[in-house]
Amino acid sequence: MKATIWLRIAAVLTLVHAALHTLGGVYGPTPPGPASVARAAMEANRFPFLGPMRSFWDFHMGMGLAVTIFLTVEAVVFWLLASPLKREGAALRPVLAMFALGYMAFAAVSMVYFFPFAAAMEVGIAICLVGAMTSARTATSPLRA
Repeated sequence: MKATIWLRIAAVLTLVHAALHTLGGVYGPTPPGPASVARAAMEANRFPFLGPMRSFWDFHMGMGLAVTIFLTVEAVVFWLLASPLKREGAALRPVLAMFALGYMAFAAVSMVYFFPFAAAMEVGIAICLVGAMTSARTATSPLRA
């Protein structure tokens, strides 16, 4: 498969991951029982933090939204990198390798602290990034007049 296709698939998967993270994670319903008790405690206990009053729920929501923002930005970056990858494949390999390593680390964190579906999505993104990296052209051909 072409490197650009791999990278565009990674972009779409990353955008889907951002959407599911937002809908299910950040704004998803809190199940009744211990989870709702924990949420209520996180919301109720406010304390001053570097000036303003905050709660652990504020930090939870802020981090969740930050992850959504970064996933969305990465999806756009992957989509935009697909075009230069045709010409500058070798130069972009280290960038794709770092993103792939990052997504593998993200998957490990998801397995330990979140759930397997998120980890599977992140492994899928990493596989697409490795596919783009390995199928990218090694050298650019000189332009002919």
